Amino acid sequence: MSTVASRQLFNRVSRGDGAGSVQVALDPNLAIGNAKVFAVYGKGGIGKSTTSSNLSVAFSKLGKRVLQIGCDPKHDSTFTLTKRLVPTVIDILEQVNFHSEELRIEDFVYQGFNGVMCVEAGGPPAGTGCGGYVVGQTVKLLKEHHLLEDTDVVVFDVLGDVVCGGFASPLQHATRALVVAANDFDSIFAMNRIVAAIQAKARNYEVRMGGVIVNRSAGTDQIEKFNARSGMRTLAHFQDLDAIRKSRLKKATLFELTDVPELDPVREEYMRLADMLWQGVEPADAKPLKDREIFDLLGFD
Repeated sequence: MSTVASRQLFNRVSRGDGAGSVQVALDPNLAIGNAKVFAVYGKGGIGKSTTSSNLSVAFSKLGKRVLQIGCDPKHDSTFTLTKRLVPTVIDILEQVNFHSEELRIEDFVYQGFNGVMCVEAGGPPAGTGCGGYVVGQTVKLLKEHHLLEDTDVVVFDVLGDVVCGGFASPLQHATRALVVAANDFDSIFAMNRIVAAIQAKARNYEVRMGGVIVNRSAGTDQIEKFNARSGMRTLAHFQDLDAIRKSRLKKATLFELTDVPELDPVREEYMRLADMLWQGVEPADAKPLKDREIFDLLGFD
């Protein structure tokens, strides 16, 4: 990323965004608009893309116009929606030497299952660049092509539990942050870091914590322990089912696997979650715990 491009996109100013940190102020021209925007975070490998994609389909089945933006260099967030690995925004921009005016919508937006619009922001090469720049360029491109004006819901599917300024940048656009976590220590430890990131961003942006989506878990007892101590809330619970894991191998969302009866309650839970989020959930008054507190709470059972 060039210095000029960086200055055009961001106005960096010191703010109270946590000890020793620098807040990256959002260019007001890059505000998404009237769509409801959700940013999905969680420990790496916990099923964020599966969750995001099926949630997007659920929103679309409520009659909403949905855009899912994958924010991961693997660019596989929308894989089950489009049935392929689509090119990333950065790849496409590079082909035209970053002259975005030369691009058409169909060059970087792909229609997925049930009309969900899919974009893969991608990421910078390993060890170089900033994920925040990539997300910013993606939103800028979508606004230039007026795509966001006709969108009801935007779902950001964000890389792992990385909460640095770059990959926390979707929080500058989102109104609610959602965490995907399993009922285990590592997932909850990662969730606690994400809670801290949302608390920091909420000082200067509209984003607030929505709650946790429990995934790949038979029970929720450890999650509920954390919730009771931290102020988090559980929004939905998805069991650890082989049929869910296999859906990715089949390049299919759960809503396409209508011949698998055990997925019926899973689809119903996604529809319930989408309707609840669309109607609006009050912010969860969640506060992060100290690392030692989490060990004392969960680590020695």
